[in-house]
Amino acid sequence: MTLGWIALICAAIPAALFLRNLRIFVAPPSTTNTASEISILFPARDEEANIAAAVAAALTNAEAEVLVLDDGSTDRTYEIVSAIAAREPRLRVLRGGPLPPGWVGKNFACAQLAAAASRPQLLFVDADVQLTPDAATRLAAALPQAGAHLISGVPRQEVGTFSEKLLVPLIHFLLLGFLPIARMRRSAHPAYGSACGQLIMVDRAAYEQSGGHGAICDSVHDGLTLPKQFRASGFRTDLVDVTELATCRMYRRDADVWRGLAKNTHEGLGAPARIVPFTLLLGLGQVLPFLLLATGSWMFFVAAGLALLPRLIASWRFRQPLLGILLHPLAIAALLAIQWFGLVRWLSGESASWKGRSIATTKAFRPAARDLAA
Repeated sequence: MTLGWIALICAAIPAALFLRNLRIFVAPPSTTNTASEISILFPARDEEANIAAAVAAALTNAEAEVLVLDDGSTDRTYEIVSAIAAREPRLRVLRGGPLPPGWVGKNFACAQLAAAASRPQLLFVDADVQLTPDAATRLAAALPQAGAHLISGVPRQEVGTFSEKLLVPLIHFLLLGFLPIARMRRSAHPAYGSACGQLIMVDRAAYEQSGGHGAICDSVHDGLTLPKQFRASGFRTDLVDVTELATCRMYRRDADVWRGLAKNTHEGLGAPARIVPFTLLLGLGQVLPFLLLATGSWMFFVAAGLALLPRLIASWRFRQPLLGILLHPLAIAALLAIQWFGLVRWLSGESASWKGRSIATTKAFRPAARDLAA
């Protein structure tokens, strides 16, 4: 009986918060403005499979400046973008400098892009994200509406492999089920800072005053650490629903899903201070009820239903595959296994790697982004 109540409560908490958040997690406002004040910035390393489509989509945002920084690619990324730039005056392609000690590659690439950009609003976009023609202007319009200096959202996630369908759709469940958005909007505390690293719009002045990517140079999870840095510097951040504004195919192989999710666990759910409570909350509320359905207790049936409710709604609202819902307890168990693996690896001092580059985990001197322009 006690275990049943515990499972029921642990399942009800994220379900209730998900439903509450869903009412205020809305799309950015429509606007007739052009993107003349916006720089769309792509850090790109070995992205020949994605970059042409991503750049073409970004260029549909009328009058936006588009910059691509080739971050030491070993494939044809630079050549592909250069060919497009030859016929598109709004597109510039840059060669990234050598990675300084203590920096994570993406952060250094973003810092260089920000230094080279000429517009007052910066939209950082991963090279596997495709924007709609009104994405940049609507995100820009959302900044003053929300009273924020950084705004972000989760693009519609395109998935193909089994691991993608199993794990990638958990993004919305975790975001809306565990972040109190109303409280986040009322508070400036860094603890409520959250973003999706695939798509982040910032006010340039606030970006520079907060230290930008230079202030988080050794962080792997810029989706968490950049908004926290903004908030620590006195600037507000917010989240919006960008399902209709952008699409992303993060991974294309099962192995990449596991490696990609494991590389930054020590800064997210797998952080030492978070992993035990989240393991208990997720394990007891999202996995245990399904394991004990055979007991016939109504509590476990209700808990299982509450666990699946956010996934069912997310499937409709965010266009997610049904397979992830059917295998929800397996997905949560796999997610927790990845978090523990990543934490143990980080505590042991073993560096993760991504796209052929070891990820630094040591602190380093952090220059302002504008100092990288030289």
